[in-house]
Amino acid sequence: MRRRLHVGCAMWNQKSWPSQGLADYATYCNAVEGNTTFYAVPSRETVESWARQTDPDFRFLIKLPKTITHERHLTGAADELRAFLHTMEPLGPRTHALWIQLPGGFGPLDVGTLAAFLRDLPAEHRYAVEVRHRAFFDDDRAITALERALAIRDAEWVPFDTTVLFERPPTSDTERDAWTRKPRMPRRDRALTAHPLIRYIGRDDPDRTVEGWAFWVEKTVEWLKEGRSPTVFVHTPDNVDALTLNRRFHQEVRARLPELDPLPEPPDVEPLTLF
Repeated sequence: MRRRLHVGCAMWNQKSWPSQGLADYATYCNAVEGNTTFYAVPSRETVESWARQTDPDFRFLIKLPKTITHERHLTGAADELRAFLHTMEPLGPRTHALWIQLPGGFGPLDVGTLAAFLRDLPAEHRYAVEVRHRAFFDDDRAITALERALAIRDAEWVPFDTTVLFERPPTSDTERDAWTRKPRMPRRDRALTAHPLIRYIGRDDPDRTVEGWAFWVEKTVEWLKEGRSPTVFVHTPDNVDALTLNRRFHQEVRARLPELDPLPEPPDVEPLTLF
């Protein structure tokens, strides 16, 4: 059985990285979070350029615009959704999943709204949902209700693991900023589909980030052995080392599963390592 792990960052540009632009980034990582679409929908021509710069196996986790999720709260947004899907169409199979990130106020009483929204979505896409209301992590009834709603479209639940970030007080400006903006929730690790997605944020200290992801290395190996196809996104508050850290995560999993397909090696660049 062929095993493939996708890893990536929250963006494809960062001043400290050797990669310059999406095409270069795709020689280091084979996935990326599409956060920018939450704030502004790009032109179709821009999306076409994304497709030209990446292989069909490259994975984008594309976030739905905030006008749909945060302003319209998943209701009365059919026109906006239709236009957005048309814009994203050139990515083809690269759109690994459409990412529905819901606001912190979206709670158990809103699950019916999510279920109705999911029911009306086109079946040809894969979907992933991220929730930030505490009840979905503490209340068994809320968890069950949400999982039943996600099953309507075989949608994955996207956990955002911030436990390492919040385990001790911040030591940098970027960590302090992350403490004010990132959700503080218990770790969730149950995959609902064959394509689990993980968002993990560590610390600006790369050693602590590596130590803190041991749980996810084990879980990723487990999923791969089960025949699942996971995608893991490694963040840090400043993201200075995120490109290297994602490749290190892949290396650690591959050390456990040597048959895992390797990541591409950037041309004319020594393999990245933190150690």
